[in-house]
Amino acid sequence: MRANCWMGRNTVEVREVPDPRILSDRDAIVRVTSTAICGSDLHLYDGYIPTMKKGDILGHEFMGEVVELGREVRNLRVGDRVVVPFPIACGHCAACTHGFFSVCENSNPNAALAEMVMGHAPAGVYGYSHMLGGFAGGQAEYARVPFADVGPIKIEGDFRDEQVLFLSDIFPTGYMGAEMCDIQRGDVIAVWGAGPVGQFAMASARMLGAERVIAIDRYPQRLRIAQENTGAEIINYEQTDVLEALREMTAGRGPDACIDAVGTESHHPSGAINAYDRGKQAVRLETDRPHALREAILSCRNAGIVSVIGVYGGFVDKFPMGSLMNRSLTLRSGQCHVQRYLRPLLDRIRRGEIDPSFVVTHRMRLDEAPQAYEVFKNKQQDCNKVVLTA
Repeated sequence: MRANCWMGRNTVEVREVPDPRILSDRDAIVRVTSTAICGSDLHLYDGYIPTMKKGDILGHEFMGEVVELGREVRNLRVGDRVVVPFPIACGHCAACTHGFFSVCENSNPNAALAEMVMGHAPAGVYGYSHMLGGFAGGQAEYARVPFADVGPIKIEGDFRDEQVLFLSDIFPTGYMGAEMCDIQRGDVIAVWGAGPVGQFAMASARMLGAERVIAIDRYPQRLRIAQENTGAEIINYEQTDVLEALREMTAGRGPDACIDAVGTESHHPSGAINAYDRGKQAVRLETDRPHALREAILSCRNAGIVSVIGVYGGFVDKFPMGSLMNRSLTLRSGQCHVQRYLRPLLDRIRRGEIDPSFVVTHRMRLDEAPQAYEVFKNKQQDCNKVVLTA
C-alpha cells in the first residue's frame, strides 16, 4: 500500500510499504477514506518530537471502512464506516474505566521510553513517535486499529467524511479545552491559536455558554474563519499588545479562562524573546517555546482557569509560576480523552449544532502529502486545514 512516511526533519515521502495485518484478536484493519494533517504533525515534521525513525507512517486523524476484524471485535462488522480516535486505549485499565483514555496503562508498548521523559507513560498514539508506541499512522491507504472494540465509532447516515472526520482528534480536543474552563453563562474566554483546534475550542466555548470568545493569532485567514464561524472577537498579536488589549476588552479584569491551543512551537513578535526561545531550543536547553502559555497565565483573571490543549513535548523556560500560584489560578491540561466525547459530539453534529467541516480549506490526494505538508506548514494559499484522500 501507499503511505506517507517521515524521512527526517522537514521531509516526508509517499512510499510503498507492507499492508497492515491483524496482530491481535482485538484488532481491525480499516481502509482509509479520509485523513488529515494536524498541527501537531508539524511538530514531527519540524523535528521537535524525539524517537522518530525514518520510514515511520504519519497521521492520527483518519476514518474509513472496516475490511477485516479480529475474532474478539464484536461491536463492528466488515463494511462499517468508522472514525478512529487518535489515542489507543484498552478500555479496561484504571485510567480507561475512569474515562482517561489518553493515559491508558496498556496501549503503549514503549512505556519505559516515555517514562524516561515524562515520569509516567501516556497511551499509544497513531503515527506519533516510538515514545508513544511506534504505531503506524493513518496517512495511508490502510491502517491497523488495535483495541478496535473500544476505539472506533460507527458512523451511520449520510454524513460526509468532512463532517465527522474531526471526531478523531481536533473537535473533541477543542471541546475538552473549553470544558476544562468550567464555563458559566456570561464568561469571557480567550483562545491563543486560531488554527483548527483553537477554532473548535471557540465554537465549543460558545456551545457551553460563553458570552464572549476572543481569538488571538497573527494569520488574517485564521482570524476571519474564527470570527465568521464562532463569532469570536479577534486580536492580531503582531499588531496589538495582547495583555493590554485583553485588559481593555474586559474592563481591566482579564478573561475568565484562557485556552492555549498553540503548544510547543509558539511564536512571539518580539525579536528578542523569539530569539531567546529558539536559541535555547537549538542547544537543547529547552524543548518547547511556551510564549502563548506564559501570556495566557499572565492574562487570566485572578482565580481563573488556564486550559492547555496545545501539544508540549518536554521542558519550558521562564514559566510564570509566581503568577499562577499567587493569583489562585487553576491549570488544567491533557491530550484529549477522545473516546469520552465521540457519541455526545456526534449527536451535536446530527442535531445541526455544528458542522465541523468549516475548518477545511484544502483537499488533496494522499500522493500529494509532501506538498500538502509544505502548504499547511507555511500557510500557503491561506491554508487552514488539509484533508487527504487516497
